[in-house]
Amino acid sequence: MTAQALSTAADLIDAPLIYKGKVRELYDLGEHYLIVVTDRISAFDYVLDPPVPHKGEVLNRLSAYWFGETRHLIDNHVLHIDVDQLGDIVRDREALRNRIMVTRKAERIDMECVVRGYITGGGWRQYQETGEVNGIRLPEGLRKNGVFPNPLFTPAAKNDVGHDEDISFDEMKSRVGAELAEQLKQKSIELYEFARHACDQHGIILADCKFEFGLIDGKLILIDEIFTPDSSRFWAKDNYALDIEIDSMDKEPVRTYLANTDWDKNSQPEPLPETVVQATSERYLAIYEKLTGSKLV
Repeated sequence: MTAQALSTAADLIDAPLIYKGKVRELYDLGEHYLIVVTDRISAFDYVLDPPVPHKGEVLNRLSAYWFGETRHLIDNHVLHIDVDQLGDIVRDREALRNRIMVTRKAERIDMECVVRGYITGGGWRQYQETGEVNGIRLPEGLRKNGVFPNPLFTPAAKNDVGHDEDISFDEMKSRVGAELAEQLKQKSIELYEFARHACDQHGIILADCKFEFGLIDGKLILIDEIFTPDSSRFWAKDNYALDIEIDSMDKEPVRTYLANTDWDKNSQPEPLPETVVQATSERYLAIYEKLTGSKLV
């Protein structure tokens, strides 16, 4: 692997680290936040070794691209993604180039706003067990990967530790208020429909996606990341079929590898083979190129 992967930026930034997620690190710049997107990769709630070269660059640049493309639908938290504007805060600019995002500080709404255009993944598993998805009763006889006539809004309550909690829209209303819940639903579906059409032009199906929102002075804005391989399920149109497990355009090589080992999913797995890391890196770079029409490296 010729590229150097970034596992953390903690020793590269002279600012307080206030949150470290599975992939992102959040630093406090006073008036603003600095988000650094690392190359860490996770599966089944474990951060795996080694990190995947270019993954963080793809996630950051792709989010910046979509934040720009969707600004007419809703404002977002992005101020800039230029590491050179950070001055002496950064000790190694080249190591962080394409990986940073300086944002406004927003009050996070503790809801993950999920929109499903197709019945697959966790939605399909819910349907098989209950005939419902997040409390929404669906017709009998649906087939795996089938398209919904209208996208479903299926929220989840965010948990910083462990899995997010799937909840009904009524439960969401009770937690955040009916007016805000309706606004979140409307904006989420608008964003999904916009990106679904854009992806279609590039031969890609946007099967489902998730968003996070925040408030600044009472105004709803989009935060975190959007339409990346870590927050959305992309399928190549050529691979679409019913009743099968479609190969997603993301970290599928990692999931496939782990599924074919004897890992118990209850302990830290062994390091990923170089071939799996390389294949995953290529996946991320490919989806960036397909969606934006430009090469990252």
